[in-house]
Amino acid sequence: MLVMTPGADWAYAITAGVRGGKLLPAIAGLAGGYVVQAALVVVGVGALLAQSQSAMQVLTYLGAVYLLWLGVRVARDPAPFAPENTGAVSAARGVATSGLNPKGVLLFFAVLPQFVARTAPWPVTVQLAVLGTVHIAACALVYFWVAIAARRLLGSRPRAARIIGHASGITMIAIAAALVIERAATA
Repeated sequence: MLVMTPGADWAYAITAGVRGGKLLPAIAGLAGGYVVQAALVVVGVGALLAQSQSAMQVLTYLGAVYLLWLGVRVARDPAPFAPENTGAVSAARGVATSGLNPKGVLLFFAVLPQFVARTAPWPVTVQLAVLGTVHIAACALVYFWVAIAARRLLGSRPRAARIIGHASGITMIAIAAALVIERAATA
């Protein structure tokens, strides 16, 4: 269900779809950011980070700052959503978008380990790897279809694309603010 929740990844997939370039590098980049997070969890770094309040706080603030920066950029000038803006989206930007996405950090470092059974016949690392792979595959599939839908629905409607751009930027700013407020309240 987290994959189906719009956020920074959706905004990036929509951008990739509307810009009209190749979708696979953008979607592969988004998946790549989650591969990095999954790998960190599998090798045990996720457990260490999840136990450290200060480390989780730093990750949350980094994610919030990135979302704020991205949200302000998109809200101020939603040109990335406009079909006439043919600037390339890249796999590297996709990795940064998902790699710093607070939703992904929460999933991989806090939620995913809760679904591991220490007494299961598979080793914990294998369970984490399988769970991570399933999530990454779901992300890639959903984000690909979001990009395709954006291309079809918004590609020929520049006004609608601009409105979606403004709304996405404002939503990212609100999510960044909520993350900071929530983290400050729990600190």
